[in-house]
Amino acid sequence: MKTMRETSAIDGQPFYPGDDAPGVAAPDGIVGESPALHRVLRLVETVATTDAAILIRGETGTGKELIAGLIHRLSARRGAPFVKFNCTAIPAGLLESELFGHERGAFTGAIARRIGRFELANKGTLLLDEIGDLPLELQPKLLRVLEEQEFERVGSTQTIRSEVRVIAATNRPLEDLVEAGEFRADLYYRLNVFPIDLPPLRERAEDIPLLVRHFVMYHARKLGRRIDSIPADVMEMLLRHPWPGNIRELQHVLQRAVILSHGGSLQLPPLEGPVKTTRTPAPHAETFDDAVRGHIVEVLRATNGLVAGPRGAAVRLGIKRTTLVSRMKKLGITPADIVPAPLRFPAAPPRSIAV
Repeated sequence: MKTMRETSAIDGQPFYPGDDAPGVAAPDGIVGESPALHRVLRLVETVATTDAAILIRGETGTGKELIAGLIHRLSARRGAPFVKFNCTAIPAGLLESELFGHERGAFTGAIARRIGRFELANKGTLLLDEIGDLPLELQPKLLRVLEEQEFERVGSTQTIRSEVRVIAATNRPLEDLVEAGEFRADLYYRLNVFPIDLPPLRERAEDIPLLVRHFVMYHARKLGRRIDSIPADVMEMLLRHPWPGNIRELQHVLQRAVILSHGGSLQLPPLEGPVKTTRTPAPHAETFDDAVRGHIVEVLRATNGLVAGPRGAAVRLGIKRTTLVSRMKKLGITPADIVPAPLRFPAAPPRSIAV
């Protein structure tokens, strides 16, 4: 139940940035009460206690890093490191060294041994942000580490074992990158065990008033300002804006607004027009077993029902044939669920699953 000051602030009446109102910001920093956000949080709670690889998908600014951090904190690995790595922030020539480390003298400029992100994240969680931008030549090495949990530093022959839970995040459609030959299919299947799709801000507009109050409170306190009210017309403009940059854009707009505001009333700077952004894919199943079942069925359809062999579903999923057969039985996957992939396999639907 909202306090009187929370409700009246949205209507243009005073509120007090120093107050901590319940229900506005959870301890994990996630703000909102919309059904779309609750669906995401239910998925997070379901998968966090497992060691399944997770692929977080969503437009830029939707909070992918925040969700990854929450998954880590809810997992059994919470006492171990949570290491973040942005695949676009490092020059391509240094990516391998950053991920796996290097020995002194391994290349020009390597004046000392460097510990890579996989080694730093041992027993913990590694977030690979913007995974869609990982160079194609480095993808087989990442796949090997995910499958065997071992690697060598650049310039070394010593094998290092590192038990890491990997969370990948992207705002790019990896399926399209696979079709274009820019992303390895086997790596995609390995990362996409449990997908979580984050809704853009325009699909959770009911959270905007809570987010506005949260960010105004935060920036007012940080800048030493006092914002006593948010005019109703200002809130209406914020609600109508499409927010192509999502929560990140909203936060930056409100930071500027706090800086520009005088006299205790929030003054809004001009809002930029919408720009083209990548839309979030449709949400996947909301339980772990449903997501796994759907993914296995999808791969079996792509292989025309073939389980074993170099072109079989087991290889694509990165697991043993016997493990896949066992999971299929457990999840109730039958030949009736398997249909040929359109265009790629024009043959008639198989009558049985080839094992």
